Amino acid sequence: MTVKDKLAAQRTYMLLGALFITSLVVSNLIFQKFFYWYPFDIEIFGSKLFVVSVGILPYPITFLITDLISEIYGKKRANQVVVAGIFASLFSVLIVYLADLVPATADSPIDDDLFKRVFGRTILAVGASMTAYLFAQFVDIQIYHFWKRLTKGKHLWLRNNFSTWLSQFVDTLSVVSLLCIFEVLPWSLFNGLLISGFLFKVFVAICDTPLMYLGVYIFRKRFKLKPNEEIDLL
Repeated sequence: MTVKDKLAAQRTYMLLGALFITSLVVSNLIFQKFFYWYPFDIEIFGSKLFVVSVGILPYPITFLITDLISEIYGKKRANQVVVAGIFASLFSVLIVYLADLVPATADSPIDDDLFKRVFGRTILAVGASMTAYLFAQFVDIQIYHFWKRLTKGKHLWLRNNFSTWLSQFVDTLSVVSLLCIFEVLPWSLFNGLLISGFLFKVFVAICDTPLMYLGVYIFRKRFKLKPNEEIDLL
């Protein structure tokens, strides 16, 4: 690989990392709004089946990006992005905490009570999310590379989906449990949010498989990579 190609690969890696970190931080800030992701009103275990938090929308993007980085840049680079994302999330919590401490002026469009209602639970949410997310992402990366070794770099769809499905279930179970334990959400929503959240993530994982193939194709063509070859940025 030429020096020019290596610089382009580094810039692309930084761009993917930026998208990953942005998706992760935003998901923890917007989690308190809920919506129906499927146009049917179905209940299971007394909970709405297809109701999920808008915070779930950016999450599948993070797993697509780590799978893409794992495929093109390797396991070490994928882990580095995950660690950077966790640091960014914790730093965002500090900023929100400081913003909450500063008293609003009398003519502020957003007063202290409204700000606290929207962002007051961010610290608990991020704490729960990061605990679950850290475990789930490392599970995703480990399983992805297990299937990559087992299939000798073939069957991209298999490792992309199987790694994501299991890690997303771990993430959904962990974060919903922690949010209920810390009383951010009522336990009455647990079953519905667990099942609906997991189904939503499985659905998105299936839909983003063509994007994974497209991304891998573009990378391999741009950087002249052989099947199963990874870019060494060092």
